[in-house]
Amino acid sequence: MEGEASVNKLHTQIEIKPQGQEPPPPYSSVVDNSEMDIQPEGKLPFFKSRYRQRASDTWLISLLVILHLVAFITTTLFNYFSTGSVFFQPLSENPLLGPSASTLDKVGALRRAFLVQNHLNWRFFVCPWLHAGIIHFAINISCMIFIGIHLERDYGPLRIGVIYLLSAFFGSLVCSLFVRNNPVVTSSGALFGLLGTMLSGLIRNWKVYSSKGAALAALITVLATNFLLGLLPYIDNFANIGAFISGLLLGFVLLLTPQIRQMSKNKAGLFECGVKHSKSTIKLKQKLALDRPILRSISLILFVILLSGCLVALFLGIDINHYCGWCRFIDCIPYKRWSCNDGPNTCEGLPFHQHFTGKDK
Repeated sequence: MEGEASVNKLHTQIEIKPQGQEPPPPYSSVVDNSEMDIQPEGKLPFFKSRYRQRASDTWLISLLVILHLVAFITTTLFNYFSTGSVFFQPLSENPLLGPSASTLDKVGALRRAFLVQNHLNWRFFVCPWLHAGIIHFAINISCMIFIGIHLERDYGPLRIGVIYLLSAFFGSLVCSLFVRNNPVVTSSGALFGLLGTMLSGLIRNWKVYSSKGAALAALITVLATNFLLGLLPYIDNFANIGAFISGLLLGFVLLLTPQIRQMSKNKAGLFECGVKHSKSTIKLKQKLALDRPILRSISLILFVILLSGCLVALFLGIDINHYCGWCRFIDCIPYKRWSCNDGPNTCEGLPFHQHFTGKDK
């Protein structure tokens, strides 16, 4: 009896392990909180990143910021050597704390006389890099970094670079149809192109993203802030509107599903890590990458039509202000502290205009 009792006691101490089950690792008692915070299956949180991206992931936006900074420093130096004393004009002349009107003319701002009479079309390629003042530069670059970094990480530098440049050029074309005889810059147009791209990406991949309300709120805030800034002199709001439409259409054409990087066995993402890989996620990605050819085709056709129409209108010298008397208020709101009237704002503008036209008045 004692022998049987000892055998039974021995059996009760043996752990029965199901076949095929691996023993837990020795560190399984340590729980990583980041692994526990997982979004719903197949979702990418918008504007939220829990892991450090490599510097190479945002080289395009970094390069664009450097180019804008070089252009702004060059403009400031031009203003200093033109006036001989100050880097920025007083707020009564430039409410954005920037250069004079004649300095903007020298560095490549758009003005109707330069485009129609003198055909200085090289300004279309220079104007998108110019800023009207340090206030304009700070707000525009900050918003571009905020929006551009997320778009570049999600969709890659090639697509975003193409959209950025085409939107900037298209914005300058639209500006040429409305510009009066005041110098204007169109650097905000490229930002509005990125905003249009962000909206198209959000619409196109609506089922992929979570926190869509926060993304829309951020988009509207940035858009409204920069549009209100465009109501001041020297910033063209028509370029902003045109570039936004361009970015929206090109976004539907070029953007597919956000790139999903492999972070770990259960996590991935670009706007965010925290996406659970599963068969449904893979199927969703394949579906979004292959569908909607009609939407892409229609968007491409509309963009080509608008681009061609603007080029034809430019070559014909069409001035929409002749047909729309109130359009000027979309671009600049008159106020006692600044002027929105046509013509040079300072005595410097006239000699510079004579220098290019070769005519004495």
